[in-house]
Amino acid sequence: MSDLAGDVQPVEKRPAKRAGRRLGPDILGWLQAAPLTLVLVCFLLAPIAMIVAVSFWGATEFSIYPAFQFDNYAFLFGSDVTYRVFFATFKYALITWAFTLAIGFTVAYFLAFHVRSQPIQIALFLLCTIPFWTSNIIRMISWIPFLGRNGIANSALISWGVIDEPLEWLLYSDFSVILAFVHLYTLFMVVPIFNTMMRIDKSLLEAARDNGASGLQTLLHVILPLTKPGIMIGTIFVITLVMGDFITVRFMSGSQRANVGRLISNDISLLQYPSAAATAVVLLCTVLLVIGILLRFVNIRKEL
Repeated sequence: MSDLAGDVQPVEKRPAKRAGRRLGPDILGWLQAAPLTLVLVCFLLAPIAMIVAVSFWGATEFSIYPAFQFDNYAFLFGSDVTYRVFFATFKYALITWAFTLAIGFTVAYFLAFHVRSQPIQIALFLLCTIPFWTSNIIRMISWIPFLGRNGIANSALISWGVIDEPLEWLLYSDFSVILAFVHLYTLFMVVPIFNTMMRIDKSLLEAARDNGASGLQTLLHVILPLTKPGIMIGTIFVITLVMGDFITVRFMSGSQRANVGRLISNDISLLQYPSAAATAVVLLCTVLLVIGILLRFVNIRKEL
């Protein structure tokens, strides 16, 4: 009997130890995630929830009062200005995306596959980041004396005999807005594409050449499919930044063009916070929808 009792006691204690071991890592994981969760709740979810709540409030010329009504959304979707402004926003985003993708892919391809020396790669990559050492506003405003009626571009074209009179559309137009967008956000396309290209196994390119593939075929069937995650990450960066920007459109168009960001800014300047909040909610939903569609084409978790 004593032998049996001695055998039974350890069996009764083992499950308790295993349960304790399973519980410990779970509690530890929750404690490790708690600080980041708290930061996200306080500085991301809470502000968004506040904006959503304010979007249902009412406003008069002199006051804002809490309420639950759809007047702001009804006015927003019932106005033709809203649709024109959203169309202009998507136009800026798509054209900027096309130019940044072309430039970013070309620059990343050159750095990844044509520059053999790693120090030179790093030096050229840092050279691309030099414009980011200054403020976005300063870089944007620097185009104004270059594109103006009596600016450097018009003066050079006139002196070369290309044109007889200054071009009016160089500044305060859609051209200047898109040019500033491309200048400001091309690096956000270069970095993820370059990062993805550097992970491509060079033996795949050699195998493609050994099998008789041309340079274009290698680009289309090997490099481009393997670069899709970087392209999607850069696309998300560029589209979200362009759709949320308002200061570039204001300065580079001379306040003659508008996007959704400017619409929100104008409402805030007029103290129409509920209307601005409603527009911001619609813009947020639109951007999330676009990102959701982009994420359906490629799984960027592998890249992250």
